[in-house]
Amino acid sequence: MKLKIKDSLLAAAAEEGMDAFIQVVVDAIKEYAGGELTQDALEHLPADYITLWGYVILRDELCDGGFIQLIHNGYGPFFFLNPFAKAMRLWGLKDFSKFLYRARELYEEHHEAIEKEMTDEEFMALYEQYPDFDDLDDEFISDEEQITGAVACYLDDHLLDFIDIIKE
Repeated sequence: MKLKIKDSLLAAAAEEGMDAFIQVVVDAIKEYAGGELTQDALEHLPADYITLWGYVILRDELCDGGFIQLIHNGYGPFFFLNPFAKAMRLWGLKDFSKFLYRARELYEEHHEAIEKEMTDEEFMALYEQYPDFDDLDDEFISDEEQITGAVACYLDDHLLDFIDIIKE
């Protein structure tokens, strides 16, 4: 199964930059899957689609609120209990894969407390209670452009494995 994307849409996104290029493909994946990365979507999407969509979710969560937010919002199992880090390694992002394994150690240590239902005040207090995540958050923010660039390069190099391009 491959999605179809218009050549003009891809060209415009590529001209806009790597984030837009990735997003145009992820938007097509999301539309095909019904908009949410549900268990049903996971069962019906190819692994590369899940990995690409997952990266965008991870990047957005980490840029918005760091690992504590990502874990609190329920994404911990997806990123740390599935082969997401291995997929990143297979895509050529070896350092990022190692980074994710370091984050997994903290996830395994603290996830139960972070995942609990809580007030906004209690959630904000998590950042003070678990400062070990700060260094990882800072490292990701510092490297995000390079990581996203590597994901975009992988996508570009394997574009026809992801989509069929519709000529207009």
